[in-house]
Amino acid sequence: MRVGVPKEIKNHEYRVGLIPSSVLELVHHGHEVIVQQGAGLGAGLSDADYIAAGAKIIDTADEIFASADMIVKVKEPLAEERKKLRPGQILFTYLHLAPDAPQTQDLIDSGAICIAYETVTATNGSLPLLTPMSEVAGRLAPQVGAHSLEKAQGGRGVLLGGVPGVPAAEVVILGGGVSGTHAATIAVGMGAKVTVVDRSADALKRLASQFGTSISTVFSTRAAIEELVRRADLLIGTVLVPGAAAPKLVSHAMVKTMKPGSVIVDVAIDQGGCVETSHATTHADPTYVVDGVVHYCVANMPGAVARTSTFALNNVTLPFTLALADKGWKQALTQDPHLREGLNVCEGKVTCEPVAQAHNLPYVSAESVLGL
Repeated sequence: MRVGVPKEIKNHEYRVGLIPSSVLELVHHGHEVIVQQGAGLGAGLSDADYIAAGAKIIDTADEIFASADMIVKVKEPLAEERKKLRPGQILFTYLHLAPDAPQTQDLIDSGAICIAYETVTATNGSLPLLTPMSEVAGRLAPQVGAHSLEKAQGGRGVLLGGVPGVPAAEVVILGGGVSGTHAATIAVGMGAKVTVVDRSADALKRLASQFGTSISTVFSTRAAIEELVRRADLLIGTVLVPGAAAPKLVSHAMVKTMKPGSVIVDVAIDQGGCVETSHATTHADPTYVVDGVVHYCVANMPGAVARTSTFALNNVTLPFTLALADKGWKQALTQDPHLREGLNVCEGKVTCEPVAQAHNLPYVSAESVLGL
């Protein structure tokens, strides 16, 4: 199979779909890998590194999309990239389709086989290809939140950890999953007063066991969220419903009750955000203010630490990339029900039920498409 790696073109996106060691594995399995010139530079990976691993360097994305059997990316294809997809071509990347109707329709129209990292599952029900980026985004959230709290950035002028004689900032984390747990780890390490909210009793028990008295845990109710949002200096939203749009747990009315200069970091923005006043921003222009509250809603947060993120992502995607290349998409998806969960759009059909529901589109199961 010919595997193509185009350069990412999303604003300030420096990650790359394959690292040289992944290329070497694919080449060892008898596949051809073509990489766009400069695709890895943002992650500190030179064209020479890829050539040494056996890849062929191609000048333009047009050539990559035109000749590759499978496209391996990091972020969802932008409109100009979606035009380059063709029927029968495999696209393996993050898609986040539930809040993105134009992308969904373009992928349907393309006739491509579109497999989303974020809905591939594991035997324990987790999302193994989303997990490393959730870890990165979670760990970044207190860091960017602390920066946004600085007065020069429009914040309250509060130091997250305080100093002796001056209280630490109150950090409220909505969601105790992967991102929320990692956000709590960093926020606790920075000395903040941390509260994590979740509706899962098991998650709260796990957090209490992991952090002890370093954090407070609160069962999620509307009343609890209203109170905690009002008190928060930094609110971090990490709520996830796999494949579906994030629920709006924080209303505009709640945002209005927050302290002037407080900060919201909406990690869930890839899936539409869990705060009513959130809309996606970029690393070039990461924040905006609503009712005196600073909102940080960058939709590709891990792109800021591209080298760490790229290597972490390849650690988990490579086995699936190899399976798709070695077996072809039909056999790979037939044999692996967890990879099959990643199939979102296939040859003009929506095969992810939450995406179909989000856009009121017909749903066809992956099993039906595969004749299972």
